[in-house]
Amino acid sequence: MSTPAPAAEAATTSSAVPAVSVRNLWKVFGPKADSIPGSPDASLSAAELKEKTGCVAAVNDVSFDVAPGEVFVVMGLSGSGKSTLVRCVTRLIEPTSGDVLVEGDNLSAADEKKLRDLRRRRFAMVFQHFGLLPHRRVIDNVAYGLEVRGDDKASRTARAQEVINLVGLSGFEQSFPDQLSGGMQQRVGLARALAGDPDIMFFDEPFSALDPLIRRGMQDEVLRLHTEVGKTMVFITHDLSEALRLGDRIMIMRHGRMVQVGRPDELVGAPADDYVRDFTRDIPRSHVLTMKWIARPLHEGEGSDGPELSSEMVIRDSIPAISGASAPARVVRDGQLLGVVSRDDLLTVIAGQEP
Repeated sequence: MSTPAPAAEAATTSSAVPAVSVRNLWKVFGPKADSIPGSPDASLSAAELKEKTGCVAAVNDVSFDVAPGEVFVVMGLSGSGKSTLVRCVTRLIEPTSGDVLVEGDNLSAADEKKLRDLRRRRFAMVFQHFGLLPHRRVIDNVAYGLEVRGDDKASRTARAQEVINLVGLSGFEQSFPDQLSGGMQQRVGLARALAGDPDIMFFDEPFSALDPLIRRGMQDEVLRLHTEVGKTMVFITHDLSEALRLGDRIMIMRHGRMVQVGRPDELVGAPADDYVRDFTRDIPRSHVLTMKWIARPLHEGEGSDGPELSSEMVIRDSIPAISGASAPARVVRDGQLLGVVSRDDLLTVIAGQEP
C-alpha cells in the first residue's frame, strides 16, 4: 500500500504558455487507421483492437503539457509508444489525429516551410544513433545545421566552437567521428543540437547504446547544460533510474497510453496502479521521497524543539540533522508546519517499510 499524498499539498498552476502542449494525440497503424480515434473501438485494449480491426494504436489519446525550462521525461518499456510519441510530436512521422503546439504555434497545422523553420530555429533533436557525417570534422558536424539554415561561415564556425567548448570537446575540433569514442560522438550530437540555440530539445533514448559509466557521465552533462543554458527538454528513456535522475516530471506509458504523470516523488510515493508500483518497487524511497511524504502529527509527550527542515528536502539528506536531534524534526513549507519526523520514522523508511 502506497503512502498517500500529503493532505496539505496544494496544486500549483502557472499562467505561462506551455513550451509543448500535446492534445489527444493518436498514431494508429493499420487499415483505415483514421477511423479509430473517436470511435467505440478506441476504448478497446491493444490486443482487442488488433484482433477486431487489424490496427495498432502506438499512441493512444495522449495529452500533456511541458512547462518552459522543464525536463519532461517520457518513460516506458519497449513497445510502450514513447519513441513513436516523440516522433509524432516533432512530426518526423505524421500523427493520425490530435494537436501539438510548440510555444503556442500549432505544429500539426504547419506546412512544410513552417515545419522546416521550426526545426531549424525552435527545437532540435538528439537520437540514440548519432547520425554524424563521417567525412566531416567535429567542428563541421556541429556547424552543419547552421550551414543548412544559411548562416555565414564565420558566424557558424564561431558558434560551433562556442558549443564545442560548452560540451567539453575542446581540442577535438579537427577530429573525424571515427576517431572518437561513443560518448564523445554523442557529445558532438549534443553540440550540433545546441548550436542552433533551440528553445526546446527532444532526446530519444540518446544514451541507450553507451556503457554505464559513459552513460552516467552524459546524464551529468545534460543536467549541467540544463542548469547553464536552461533549455526545455523532452527526454525519452526506458530506464527508470535515468528518468528519476533527469526528470522534473515523468510520464509513464504502456501500450500507447499514458499511465501516470508526476514528479519523481509522486511516482514513488503514490503510484497510480500496480504497473507503476512494480516499476518503482526497487527504487530506494529515501533517495526520492521528500520530507512532506513522511511528516506526521506530533505525538503526545514528544518535544517540539527539534531542527526545522524544508518539506522539499530529500529524506536521505535529512539523516544528519534528524539522527543527532533530541526531538523530532519540524517539517515546514512557506513557514507553515506540516508535521514532524523522528529518528524512528526515518529508520522505517530507510528499511524499506511504509512510513
